[in-house]
Amino acid sequence: MDLSFLFQADSPVFTWVVLPLLIFLARISDQTIGTMRLIFLSKGHKLLAPFLGFFEVIIWLIAVSQIMKHLDNVLCYIAYGGGFAMGNYIGMVIEEKLSLGNVLIRIIPRKDTSELIRYLRENNYGVTSVNAEGSKGKVDIVFTIIKRKDIENVVGIINQFNPNAFYTIEDVKAINEGIFKKPRKTTIFDSLSFGIKKIK
Repeated sequence: MDLSFLFQADSPVFTWVVLPLLIFLARISDQTIGTMRLIFLSKGHKLLAPFLGFFEVIIWLIAVSQIMKHLDNVLCYIAYGGGFAMGNYIGMVIEEKLSLGNVLIRIIPRKDTSELIRYLRENNYGVTSVNAEGSKGKVDIVFTIIKRKDIENVVGIINQFNPNAFYTIEDVKAINEGIFKKPRKTTIFDSLSFGIKKIK
């Protein structure tokens, strides 16, 4: 079956279906790359960010040039806007899956922190605690800087030893030295051990 008519510039199918679809896909691509570029830039990846920026602007120019050639085509505008929104979303999802960079977790527990601190240190997380004055009296503030991919695990530990603790999570652009958990392969025994401790 000959589908060449779909790509003929004067074809109504190309003008009202294929072209808006191509603009939509191009906008998704360039905006996804753009979102990733900004994320890499904020994480200090000074070489990767400009590399992505090159492809981002090339794709953007292609999409805009087609918009300029078809100013009377409303579907092109809709496709352009839809691709922009979708590209932002996809970029954020990819960044979340990649779990790049480090974060600072600041914990203000509601009860004694000794067990929480001990467990975090036993699992090779660097922990710093300071005494402070809260609205209801003296409290201990616990700080730990971890890899973003470890957030779920550390939050689980916090909830295990100090349920309802107040904590904040903030991005850290750069770090110098410190103690960080060494990556290792998890086994089924780790999951069982954590589950048993959680039940206790």
